[in-house]
Amino acid sequence: METAEVTFSRYDTADYLETEEDIAAYLKAVLDENDPSLLAAALGDIARARNMSQLAKSVGMSREGLYKALSGKGNPAFSTISKVANALGLQIRIEPLTTSHSQR
Repeated sequence: METAEVTFSRYDTADYLETEEDIAAYLKAVLDENDPSLLAAALGDIARARNMSQLAKSVGMSREGLYKALSGKGNPAFSTISKVANALGLQIRIEPLTTSHSQR
């Protein structure tokens, strides 16, 4: 009996970010994790789903520099995250945590 070889294609989140609703749901899930490197990587996924070269021009960075900053392994400045979000038509908001973490 011969077994069939199974091959898998590489998963890329960017392939599934087709609508604004997809992007919003993805970012909400990422932000719920409260992990800055995950946010940078998610913005990288969104940038790849759109047009990374055009985005790099919009934020004044090289394409390679933007890939590195949004790889999840880079450590982009908040100003870079903000510029990328704005260029993607996104707004960053700060909201209170739903649990009681406030100190008075």
